[in-house]
Amino acid sequence: MTDDKTNPSDPRATTGDLDALRAEIDGLDERILELLNQRAEVVIAVGQAKIASGAATYVPNREREVLDRLIAKNEGPLADRTIQAIYRELMSGSLSLERQPRIAYLGPAGSFSHLAATRKFGSSVEQVALGTISAIFDEIERGRAELGIVPIENSTGGGVTDTLEACHDRDLCICGEINLGVHLYLFGQCAIEEIQAIYSKPEAFAQCRQWLTQRGLSAKTVPAASTSKAVEIAAADPTAAAIGSRLAGEIHHLQPLAERIEDDPNNITRFWVLSKTPAKPTGDDKSALYFQAADRPGALVEVLDAFRARNINMTFIQSRPGRGKARPGGGKGFDYAFFADIAGHAEDSGVSTALEQARAHCTHLQVLGSFPRAKEVL
Repeated sequence: MTDDKTNPSDPRATTGDLDALRAEIDGLDERILELLNQRAEVVIAVGQAKIASGAATYVPNREREVLDRLIAKNEGPLADRTIQAIYRELMSGSLSLERQPRIAYLGPAGSFSHLAATRKFGSSVEQVALGTISAIFDEIERGRAELGIVPIENSTGGGVTDTLEACHDRDLCICGEINLGVHLYLFGQCAIEEIQAIYSKPEAFAQCRQWLTQRGLSAKTVPAASTSKAVEIAAADPTAAAIGSRLAGEIHHLQPLAERIEDDPNNITRFWVLSKTPAKPTGDDKSALYFQAADRPGALVEVLDAFRARNINMTFIQSRPGRGKARPGGGKGFDYAFFADIAGHAEDSGVSTALEQARAHCTHLQVLGSFPRAKEVL
């Protein structure tokens, strides 16, 4: 389905009877409200059943099923994205009725991780900002949060090293992914020509390098710990500006001096959703892997060939030094590990067979999680 819904003209719109149309809307709103509360009563019963069975509150495959079914039935004029946004907020309220989950994200408030968490889970759930990515993993492992949001790659900057490094030896799994459109805004309290310093993360400066250069602002850039911290600085200094998310500007009550200044209008950051509870197959999934190929010529090719032979697409791969250990036997260099995403769920027969064959060519292979493929950019 696409978002291109047609809206045939309603002959009532030409009658001029605006009061009658508004009265009709009021009546529909009352019916919608009644149905929403009926739905909420069922949601409460679902939550009680989950508590009795010890099931997780957030079930990614069920979320995907609900959204896919509604989009398939949507005949307009509301666009698919609108339906998704309405139901994500509705499901956020439903989660809080069942048993409000605590969601950890990389802070401070106003960061793109915060924005991703809000777009994915709505505003009704409890969210907590943490200072490091490893702290998010710790929070879930120790049971202080049910879910975590961590960035894994950006379409401009590539893989996020801190997330990859934090994946080792963790008692949790990846249960979902989020594709977030990253749009950057310039915030400040003075005119652009009066700005003395522009604060942001180096990655944000890199993503709008052309815009800054064209306006002679590159020399005024000052690194900050995060985009949200940068906006906080700009809110306190009338001669400073910051590059960050619209959410950060709203939090610190700043209007943008310039909008969407990123060089690539299709700039996307992908996030993982972390949990202790694995996601069930949906029929359109991905699996995240961590593996170390055997130390012999052609071993990596043999690992990849195990997936190629079963027509399993690999959508992401990145190498990292294997825990920083030198090669055994006094050899030069380091052992290397690989992070990869493949199409399919680890429980799918073809994928499970390919994984077993790949293990024969690895010193270590771990499935970090299988999860529904993100179909939209939030």
